[in-house]
Amino acid sequence: MFTESAELYDAIYSFKDYAAESAQIAALVRAIHPEARTVLDIACGTGEHARHLAANCGFEVDGLDLDAGLLRVAREKHPAGRFFQADMSAFGLEERYDVLLCLFSSIGYLVTLERTRRALSCFREHLREGGVSLVEPWFPPGRLEDGLVSRNACTYRGRAVERVSRNEVDGRMSRLHFDYFIDTPEGTRRVSEVHELGLFTKDEMGEAFRGAGLRAEFDPVGLTGRGLWVARAMS
Repeated sequence: MFTESAELYDAIYSFKDYAAESAQIAALVRAIHPEARTVLDIACGTGEHARHLAANCGFEVDGLDLDAGLLRVAREKHPAGRFFQADMSAFGLEERYDVLLCLFSSIGYLVTLERTRRALSCFREHLREGGVSLVEPWFPPGRLEDGLVSRNACTYRGRAVERVSRNEVDGRMSRLHFDYFIDTPEGTRRVSEVHELGLFTKDEMGEAFRGAGLRAEFDPVGLTGRGLWVARAMS
């Protein structure tokens, strides 16, 4: 999925305050589950949340992601963590965790509600008794502007990089068309990716949590304004 951009990822998203988000996550977790110690960061990307939660907040953090390139970066920056390559809708680990995270709208990459329910069932299976799962959703239908174009410029290893993003909304599917323009000694190199994310309503997500055996509450603001689901296993 991030085949072309794994090494550029941290530079492109340098605007994102992972340290502040991690502190906010830690405060929330300690308020609702003070004994929590272990964390699994699902769709962990390059491991920035994992790194901050371990180094600055005192948690033991592992990660899981589908993309080998992102995991390679995560392992380098947080060597104390274990990182697993797996599909978040079909994974089985021996370990159970106090906290499961799925942030930065990664749940939307499951595209369908059926795969979302399967993923949330995996989440529940990997929670310890009393554990909590925090899931940051993607946008619901009607919120994403079709055709919107945005640009983000950064520097990676001393070379200029620009990413041009274009939104496409097709019913309950959103597609993010990413074009990267990378300055190289031979000239500008262009690479492209298309990311597909499903658009689900709050009620649909709530039903998916219930179907997975999770009791979930929705914070409409959350970490970044996209909202946050806070879920615990049903008794």
